[in-house]
Amino acid sequence: MRPSAPGSRATRLELFYDLVFVFAFIQVTTLTADNFTPRGLLQCVVVLVLLWWAWTGFAVIGNLVRTDQGVLPFLAFATMGGALIFALAMPQAFRSEGGGLPGPLVFAVCYFAVRAVQVGILGWLARGDAELRRRFLAALGRTAVVGTLVLAAALLPQQLADDAAEIGLRLLLWIAAIIVEYGAALALGSSNWTLLSAGHWAERHALIVLVALGETIIALGLGAGFVVELPLTWLVIVSAMLAVAVVAALWWSYFDTLALALEQALHRTRHPRARSALARDAYTYLHLPLVAGPILFALGLKRVLSGAATPATPAGSLLPGGDLLVLHGGVALYLVTLVALGWRVLHTLRWPTIGGVLLLVLLVPLVARVPELLALTLLTVVVLAVTVAQTLADAPLRREVRETAMAEQLAAEAEQTTWRGRHL
Repeated sequence: MRPSAPGSRATRLELFYDLVFVFAFIQVTTLTADNFTPRGLLQCVVVLVLLWWAWTGFAVIGNLVRTDQGVLPFLAFATMGGALIFALAMPQAFRSEGGGLPGPLVFAVCYFAVRAVQVGILGWLARGDAELRRRFLAALGRTAVVGTLVLAAALLPQQLADDAAEIGLRLLLWIAAIIVEYGAALALGSSNWTLLSAGHWAERHALIVLVALGETIIALGLGAGFVVELPLTWLVIVSAMLAVAVVAALWWSYFDTLALALEQALHRTRHPRARSALARDAYTYLHLPLVAGPILFALGLKRVLSGAATPATPAGSLLPGGDLLVLHGGVALYLVTLVALGWRVLHTLRWPTIGGVLLLVLLVPLVARVPELLALTLLTVVVLAVTVAQTLADAPLRREVRETAMAEQLAAEAEQTTWRGRHL
């Protein structure tokens, strides 16, 4: 294993690893769309949180060592295999169907295996480093507790509860495991958190946000069913174009300025503990809802497009309350997280975005009484207006941040060109 460096960036192997999560996010939205109940939505959130922790564990490893060197690619492939089976087991994660392997047990074992591989890599790296050894021991203890909880979630509920209570008990045990995972990392503080490359850390999290936004685009094509089963109508085309406008605005809201500003603030934070705390709060914790928001929006969009493409759906039909909840709720969650990131990292309140969130909440009673196409249009108009207003409000910051980013990019390109001219 070769150690990483302060200037390292994401590797192609890490991008390859993210492909599993493209499938996993599609699996989450598809399964939740087919089980669109309060319990189904809670299961969706639990699975998303578990997926995020499995993903961020590999991001931590990639920040410490070069994942495309030595034995790491093979360990990454093994982790990908476990994550893929974890995603395949999602349909039976909380209740096993007859005729195959026990779904809850496969789900639990795969999650534990992914986390165990990550902790094992950390243990190998910690052999000659006292700080990493302390971090490894903390991770080992946390993983042992979590492993006990997830195996208990897989094995005990069917023995202790009837069919009606089995899923509820299993959910409670998984939620307890999540609390241990997240709470222990928070309780240990920044002293147990090592950040080697700020650029790599920011880039990895930006890429997974891109994957989440891409899930919405995939929902446009695969979620409606009209690709192979249902006719293509003008209603579907207009709805798809409105959804693309929403996703484009969400992309702009994060990537145009804020993502660059977050990375530059992380680079400017020199004190190790302060930098680690910033990396943990702004990325590991706050990027989770930033990923969950577009996935919830994709879930609502999948159901809206499916209804729009079905010939039996009457013209001018209203959006069901649950669809409205995930459509507006997903966008609102994304925008609220942008506000939280601005406050945590830049110490500023993004007032246009706050106003947009309030407007989305106030519009819910109205859009519940208008046809679904008009409801999606109103959502699109609000999101576009918020994006334009926030961009105008950020004009001085935007100019400074983007000029700095361009100067850094040009300097890196010039240095690389010089090196290649001498050595290649």
